Amino acid sequence: MRKEHDFLGELEVPDEVYYGVQTMRAVENFNITGQKLDPDFIIALAKVKKAAALANMDTGRLPCEIGDVLVQAADEIIAGGLIDQFPVDPIQGGAGTSINMNMNEVLCNRALELRGEPKGRYDIISPNNHANMAQSTNDSFPTGIKVCLSKKGDDFLAALDRLAAELEKKAVAYRGILKMGRTHLQDAVPITLGQEMGAYASAVRRCMKRTRIVQRAIHTINMGGTAVGTGLNAEPAYIKAVAKRLSEITGETYRTSQNIIDATNNTDAFADFSSALKNAALVLIKMANDFRLMASGPRCGLNELHLPMRQPGSSIMPGKVNPVIAEVLDQACYQVIAGDLAVTFGVENGQFELNVMEPVMAFNMFNSLNYITRAVNTFVDKLLIGLEPNVEQCQKWLDNSVGIVTALLPHIGYEKSAELAKEAYTTGKPIREIILDRGILTKKELSHILSPRQMTRPGIAE
Repeated sequence: MRKEHDFLGELEVPDEVYYGVQTMRAVENFNITGQKLDPDFIIALAKVKKAAALANMDTGRLPCEIGDVLVQAADEIIAGGLIDQFPVDPIQGGAGTSINMNMNEVLCNRALELRGEPKGRYDIISPNNHANMAQSTNDSFPTGIKVCLSKKGDDFLAALDRLAAELEKKAVAYRGILKMGRTHLQDAVPITLGQEMGAYASAVRRCMKRTRIVQRAIHTINMGGTAVGTGLNAEPAYIKAVAKRLSEITGETYRTSQNIIDATNNTDAFADFSSALKNAALVLIKMANDFRLMASGPRCGLNELHLPMRQPGSSIMPGKVNPVIAEVLDQACYQVIAGDLAVTFGVENGQFELNVMEPVMAFNMFNSLNYITRAVNTFVDKLLIGLEPNVEQCQKWLDNSVGIVTALLPHIGYEKSAELAKEAYTTGKPIREIILDRGILTKKELSHILSPRQMTRPGIAE
């Protein structure tokens, strides 16, 4: 054990760990979720700390013999090392101060070790004076959140792109499969299965567009604002340099806010980001539920789609197979919607110059991105790729439907069409059979009017 102290007193710290006294206090105080920090966020915050160290060396304020080893320690974390040295709970009081100090302590103790010094010698390299130079939790922590959201946002966009691309393939493959369209859960007019798949793909692409918009917005940062956005203890040259250095490290363009005070005390950008995830979740839920309905049965439901059979569906009913992949996408999306509510309350509850609720916002946004990205990839891999249409069943529902009478309106008028619909409902006979029996149209005329192209794309040239 080694002894470390802060202004509250002294604590013993296991000598093998790289964190220190303030991390130990946070572990004692905040046992809330039982979870650890997201590794992507640890790496993102290390990038912010590396940018700060480089910028402070650029201005000449941080001695290179200290800054170089801090950068080396940060690079080790960025490469995936020392992740187990971050034991603090993601949800905590203090606006993320414990997370910030956890990072500062790990960087300093690893830097001390690189210089051949014992851990805890903060008189040589200090978590507050050196690793946190020209910073506050109030600018480094939200900037770390934004860097992490950008990375996870890219992963989410890649998953959505896979989903949209596979739906677009299905749209082409199924373009000749005519089926019954439905509104109000009632028979409507025909549509092709390909058109339905294309509509899902279009909605997913729209989700991608919304996500890209909010992702661009989180590249505006408040680094150099320090405690309340006024830039106390941060040099103007540093403020300019740190955004430049962060851009170099991440390969993305980060810009300093034109009003750093505003960027420090308002977190509406997180509300925008979370809302985009919620909107995507709503689109995905609607799509997943359509798949569940179209695959319902198989004997006593719609049975228009055959979903890949992934596992037995019942502990008591032999042979039952459930649409578990569509169901798990639904459930992941419900969690995203719940997370958005937590983010909303967090954004709403900022006071004066700082929103102290950023830890719960980060926790929910990171989890939401993890859940929805994995669920979308699971849907593509385990359901969509192996999807098969039941063409015969689609045709059966179409043949038995009265909804196709709508296509006859331009040819025989509303009154005659309504009369035919009533007879079909009363007798149970198909519309086609009634029309031919009564000689209203010839077989050739009827085949043309009720062809897939005429039914779903009237007026479109071949």
